Amino acid sequence: MFIRLCTALLALIVATAATAAPQTADVIIRHATIVDVAKGRTEPGRAIVIRGDDIVAVGADAAIARRWTAKRTVDAANRFVMPGLWDMHVHFGGGRELIAENRALLPLYLAYGITTVRDCAGDLAQEVLAWRDEIARGDLLGPTLLTSGPKLEGLKPMWKGTIEVGSEADTDKALAQLKAARADFVKITDSTLDPRLFLYAVNRAKALGLNSSGHIPLAITVDQAVAAGLSSIEHLEYAYRAGAADEPAAAADFAAGRIDRAEANRRIDASFDKATAIAAYRRYAKQGLAVTPTLNGSRIIAWLDSEDHSKDPFLAYIGPGLRKTYEWRIQRAAQADAAAIADRHARFDRIAAVLPMLQAAGVPIMAGTDAGFLNSFNYPGQGLHDELALFVRLGLTPAQALDSATRTGPAWFGKDARYGAIAKGKAADILLLDRNPLQDIAATRSVHAVLKEGRVYERAALDTMLSEAKAKVAAWDATAKP
Repeated sequence: MFIRLCTALLALIVATAATAAPQTADVIIRHATIVDVAKGRTEPGRAIVIRGDDIVAVGADAAIARRWTAKRTVDAANRFVMPGLWDMHVHFGGGRELIAENRALLPLYLAYGITTVRDCAGDLAQEVLAWRDEIARGDLLGPTLLTSGPKLEGLKPMWKGTIEVGSEADTDKALAQLKAARADFVKITDSTLDPRLFLYAVNRAKALGLNSSGHIPLAITVDQAVAAGLSSIEHLEYAYRAGAADEPAAAADFAAGRIDRAEANRRIDASFDKATAIAAYRRYAKQGLAVTPTLNGSRIIAWLDSEDHSKDPFLAYIGPGLRKTYEWRIQRAAQADAAAIADRHARFDRIAAVLPMLQAAGVPIMAGTDAGFLNSFNYPGQGLHDELALFVRLGLTPAQALDSATRTGPAWFGKDARYGAIAKGKAADILLLDRNPLQDIAATRSVHAVLKEGRVYERAALDTMLSEAKAKVAAWDATAKP
């Protein structure tokens, strides 16, 4: 009797479960092939369930269809679904008269599948902080903005929009100011900053629980900066320095005024050694340092002598004031003679060659473009796809390149529980691609749709973002003409 009762109860439970009403969601993506970036593989026949800005379920398509219903269903039609891209090095600036032109760049990132950007300081810090909060509230269209606020620099620096520090007290005050502004990290550069204060600022930022990134002064070694607690190196040239056996002596001689910058760099180039570099990079990997190479921007500048960008289609999305800021680097490049041009090319190749060494040593590589004012023809949105293509050309696998643009950025910010995969509990920042990026990194350009915090922007909506941005620039150009 007891056994029959249990059997009947079990049957009732099964029948009830089978007939239970489906759960309700906001969006379901059906018939998807998920790109598992961490494992470097694809999972066909999947469905993704989204409620609000959360992924609440991922599973076999048929099973999800039985258990869930949604206000909107997106048929992926076997397209490839992956996490949104992160650009870990962008800039907004060029003066207050360019606020509108900078703000107009924000939708370009979304249109190209970049759902988060890390602003590494410019001269519009207060505006960027405000945009960050507007985007977070849903009042402004753009990618999630993570920003350093104004950068830390020495007294009378070449860069505008900085917090100038000339003492430890100044540095403490500056860091307190950034903490109060809820800066997402601290950016420190070396134009005029006392190298001792650079190390102090890095150390104090770490004590305050803030990540730090920056340009390492030539008067100290990369080892010293990392030991002080530097969280990321911006631009590959600084990581390159760590591979030079003579770097400590060159740094000491430069600090003492015994040699100039050119001679210090010559000694670093002459003493670069792969074994020294790999040993340093392995230390840095253990210490948790990340590197943002920003290689495509460097490549563009290095080859300005032979590449004509005057007819780049993307110029139609860049306002006239921002295009004007490009002239500084263009004119500098044009002044170089044949020997300087050849050296510029060779130097880029030397520095770029350390990228696979960093990967082999286990250093987290963060994809970032350096796109923004001053940085000629390095375009918001498109530039990240160029960066990833360059990573693969230099020896990374497509999976490693994707990792640099989806997983290492969230991990650097301590947000990897929330971002970097298509899985339950993750943020609904998602790309639908027409082609498989694990087979061909150029497939990241084949954006069919973008989901940002659960909002769906299919191709037509993305094209509207682009056409509206182009129309704004055309209007500004018409007004700017005499």
